[in-house]
Amino acid sequence: MTDTYKAINWTKVDDVIDRAAWEKLTEQFWLDTQIPVDKDLDDWRTLDDTHRWVISHIFGGLNLLDTLQSQDGMAAIRQDAKTPHEIAVLNNIQFMESIHAKSYSTIFSTLNSPEETQAIFDWSDSENLLQTKAIRIRDLYHDDDAPLKKKIANVFLETFLFYSDFYTPLYYLGHNKLTHVGEMVKLILRDESVHGTYIGYKFQVAFNQLTDIERQSLKDWMYTFLYELYENEEQYSHLVYDQVGWTSDVLTFIRYNANKALMNLGQDPLFPDTADDVNTDVMAGISTSTANHDFFSQTGNGYLLGKLEPMLDSDYDI
Repeated sequence: MTDTYKAINWTKVDDVIDRAAWEKLTEQFWLDTQIPVDKDLDDWRTLDDTHRWVISHIFGGLNLLDTLQSQDGMAAIRQDAKTPHEIAVLNNIQFMESIHAKSYSTIFSTLNSPEETQAIFDWSDSENLLQTKAIRIRDLYHDDDAPLKKKIANVFLETFLFYSDFYTPLYYLGHNKLTHVGEMVKLILRDESVHGTYIGYKFQVAFNQLTDIERQSLKDWMYTFLYELYENEEQYSHLVYDQVGWTSDVLTFIRYNANKALMNLGQDPLFPDTADDVNTDVMAGISTSTANHDFFSQTGNGYLLGKLEPMLDSDYDI
């Protein structure tokens, strides 16, 4: 241990991606309390019990996985950070993962009764397929001898494993239902896109410093691990979505996102699925166009907080 402690100097940044990521993440800052989820109650009341079950339980799954990211994931990745600026970015990501986890509780407390909410948490804390993917990722986070595998696990979770659950709110948003819940999810997706890209970039920097033999060995492990996760995800999707008939479309969506995760890691796709194969309503929901929220008190995914301008009649056009 040295005898001095150095302050972080943002006027001298070794990697411009650290500055770019910091600026993007702080520009995107938001809180769950800024989204009026209660305005979706009328839509919620029109749904039957089966569709309500699916919606509630996918948010239980998302809550579990974002809890893992906020409590274990970023702490594990931060152990291998090279500069104080990288640590600062990872701290930002960790905080936003906590915001994401809390956001799902905001949705629960708004749409569900306290008894229903507790049942959702009991389910997510015990459901075998959901726990399997969480524990597989957690175990890699705690393997201090495999820093690059930690990053692979992180990107697979951010860009792949979340998406079997994200399908549902995006589907409803594409049908102009549960729009405020959908807007909150789009804000989360916007964050996760930066998180996956940033961690993937850091992986590529380290990966390219390996020998050819080391790279090939890690690639072999990576693709095997991804397919093992996909097999579990396939069973999980059947468990959740068979009852509403969406399973086939969900599996297409997660294969598409598995390829995006590989792309973030600088690797070739594993599956043949492309954006053209994904349900068009879901792709419409995932669009990043700005929503029509009250500009002064709430946040839409295209808005910058703190920047005000007069409202126009056209702002209310849907």
